[in-house]
Amino acid sequence: MSGQTIIFFLLLVIASLVLIVLYQRFAFWRGIQTELRQISRKLEDIFEYDSEEKIMVFTDNPVLKELMGEINRLLLDRQKMKAEFKRGELSRGKMLANISHDIKTPLTVILGYLEIMRLADADDEMLKKVERKAKQVMDLINQFFTLTKLEAGEADIVSSRVDISEICRESALGFYEILLEKDFEVELSIPERAVYVQGEKNALQRILFNLLSNAVRYGSGGNYLGIFLHEDKDSVYIDVTDKGKGIEKEFADRIFERLFTMEDSRNREIQGNGLGLTIAKNLAVSLGGNLYVDSIPGIKTTFTVKLKKINY
Repeated sequence: MSGQTIIFFLLLVIASLVLIVLYQRFAFWRGIQTELRQISRKLEDIFEYDSEEKIMVFTDNPVLKELMGEINRLLLDRQKMKAEFKRGELSRGKMLANISHDIKTPLTVILGYLEIMRLADADDEMLKKVERKAKQVMDLINQFFTLTKLEAGEADIVSSRVDISEICRESALGFYEILLEKDFEVELSIPERAVYVQGEKNALQRILFNLLSNAVRYGSGGNYLGIFLHEDKDSVYIDVTDKGKGIEKEFADRIFERLFTMEDSRNREIQGNGLGLTIAKNLAVSLGGNLYVDSIPGIKTTFTVKLKKINY
């Protein structure tokens, strides 16, 4: 065998070895990428569904095993933090409930005395103002108490088959005088037939009362109120629309937070004092539905209540 032939075969062997090494490295990195994608998808699922699962991807790579161990340690820390936050929320809720109860008892007595004094002197404007402020404080305490019970899951809400069309009409009628007094344009789109949802009458009335109060208070600039009831196969939607100042986009996601306040916000008073939107949101969720907001500042703001539809 000539020297050229030997060199050719040696080059061929070297080239084959290089190709094998390159293929193995390619297969190795491809396998790593596949396993990394699996880890990434699993993390996305855990965060999207707020799951308490751990990362379980079978691999022989020691670096990936170490990575998954660290990720799972972080996920465990996350679960502990969530549990501690939940306990803290429950503790704060109980504290607020106790404080509300302790304040409510003497305030009831004060209101009783104020009413007696006002009966003796019905024209005393100072007494009227004091009584009005005392009632506002009592209303705030009652709303704190309601909210803490809702957040603790202790609210006495028993869902049943309810005609939401009738509740919408009754709620709109309850605001007739104040809407007339403030010269509001009112637009209603409520089916005359019964539309049934899974709900509880008092809770639904409270949701609509809070939303309508909010629309009247902060939509007075546009002097418009719209109530629209529509449905699809599985859900019923109630839109409460006004054309007031509106809510800036950066605040829209936080408007239902408990005690959320912000400068120049249409919801500053109701959130910082009345808690109406927070309670409405919690009630809607308790009924298996939800509450959303869509606002174009200066044009229109719509709060949408989503409820479970009953088709029988």
